[in-house]
Amino acid sequence: MGRVVIRSMTGFARVERSGDWGQLAWELRSVNHRYLDVTLRLPEEVRALESAFRQKVSDRLGRGKVECQLRLRLETASGGLEIDAERLAALADGARQAASALDNAGPVDPLRALAWPGVLREMAPDTDTLQAAAGEALDAAVAALQESRADEGARLDAMLRERAAGVSDLVATVRQRLPEVRDAWLGRLRARLDELADEADPGRMEQELAIVAQRMDVDEEMSRLLSHVEAFEEALARDEPVGRRLDFLMQEFNREANTLSSKSQDAEITRCAVEMKVLIEQMREQVQNIE
Repeated sequence: MGRVVIRSMTGFARVERSGDWGQLAWELRSVNHRYLDVTLRLPEEVRALESAFRQKVSDRLGRGKVECQLRLRLETASGGLEIDAERLAALADGARQAASALDNAGPVDPLRALAWPGVLREMAPDTDTLQAAAGEALDAAVAALQESRADEGARLDAMLRERAAGVSDLVATVRQRLPEVRDAWLGRLRARLDELADEADPGRMEQELAIVAQRMDVDEEMSRLLSHVEAFEEALARDEPVGRRLDFLMQEFNREANTLSSKSQDAEITRCAVEMKVLIEQMREQVQNIE
């Protein structure tokens, strides 16, 4: 069984069907949206099924603004004209009465009789067959839209995993750099305090050193960033809409990256923090398109 991939909220699908009743075509378009918002544009012949059609879409999609348009072209089938026998009989009876009352009345022209209002009419399409075809075509269109959204989601999945791995790599770089930066910074601070040894209380100096060291400590932020990367990758593997969850994680990523940047006392660590924020922003932009 293949790995579950996320779905984008952006997609398009078109499905056509034809029969004795004519041709129909569903066109479905979806873009990102906070919730599921389904809009249906239907011809009058199937408007009674609007609720059922809406349910078909809602059962299959989780989020997105989805526009569904049904185009319908009805055709008169072969032999699709019918004669109203009762009206024609009444017309014939009237013609005979008129003929008997009039002298030298000619025979009735059949074509003129058929042209009489209501005698000849086009047969109405088979509504049940038409509606069944429209429902089946909508099922196929929604499935095709899901496939389109999955294809786009697979691309997003690969990009997001790559960016998340980039964040992990930067965390590793910062962790490797931290001991050296911390030791160098504290060494400079101790040297400066040694110059002031005659004027400063040793106990107070050690206390200040501890406070500064704590302010520089970003181990907790690094651990949380790695935890967010793990949670992010787990969310990507869920077989359900995860866009909101990922959006929340982006906020957490940003919080830790900003804290790292504010605590940085080293150009290399600052550079890593900036690169992290670039990666996180790229992820955040794409997460907005995930179902």
